[in-house]
Amino acid sequence: MAQVEKISSSKCFEGYVCRYSHISFTLGNLEAKFSVYWPPTNKVPVEKQPVLYWLSGLTCTDENMMMKAGAQRICSELGLILVCPDTSPRGAGLPGEDDAYDFGTGAGFYVNATTPGYAEYYRMFDYVTKELPQVMENNFKVDNSRKSIFGHSMGGHGALSCALKRPSEYHSVSAFAPISNPVQCDWGKKAFGGYLGEENKESWKEYDATELVKQGRRFPGEILIDQGTEDNFFKQKQLLPENFSQACKSTGQRVELRFREGYDHSYYFIATFIEDHIRFHAKALLSS
Repeated sequence: MAQVEKISSSKCFEGYVCRYSHISFTLGNLEAKFSVYWPPTNKVPVEKQPVLYWLSGLTCTDENMMMKAGAQRICSELGLILVCPDTSPRGAGLPGEDDAYDFGTGAGFYVNATTPGYAEYYRMFDYVTKELPQVMENNFKVDNSRKSIFGHSMGGHGALSCALKRPSEYHSVSAFAPISNPVQCDWGKKAFGGYLGEENKESWKEYDATELVKQGRRFPGEILIDQGTEDNFFKQKQLLPENFSQACKSTGQRVELRFREGYDHSYYFIATFIEDHIRFHAKALLSS
């Protein structure tokens, strides 16, 4: 069992924001950090509480969500544990790993890499869907049979692909400004080429939410997406939520894509609508 060490703890809305580290077998035996908001234990009258996993975007760490989104108040009210992993392995020492903001450190894209070097460390899909939930279950009183997932930008891409590839494991999924069709945007092409290889672009589709829906993958519930109309990355065609929405509508996957007038890509946008998303997930998690 992975040994978890507590780095810090701060009281917040009668619960606690804690940061932890452990040695990750999935990530090449590197140290991995994750943050957790623990709501007051009297909010949910069960021995184990449901878990909401958040995946952050490019350049972020496990701390961005906790510091900027204002999610703790509503998680405290509803009794939801909020878990935020890092966005990539740290310290692998691979050539080019730290050369750009959109590849390597801070930009793991929630895939299992197959290219030389990266394949040993950059396995964020397995870390998020397998190892981290197991670490949570082995070390804390959490109910992994009741978990949901959401995220922002690169993390929104990760949340959508995790839920579509493992639909039975999550009660609900949502995203803020997700990279919805990465095989068709510059960010995705760069990341997938580096992690999955340029020679087999068909393999890229296994981590593309739009392509997964086209292949027949389904999530049993409705998928919720919020997108700001003044998001520069949306305007630059890096996100392409309209492609995902169209694929869903043409194949029968339920989705609600809400365009939010005047909002950009920042955490100000996320903070504005985070309560909507958490209540959306709570409806699925607390009714089961």
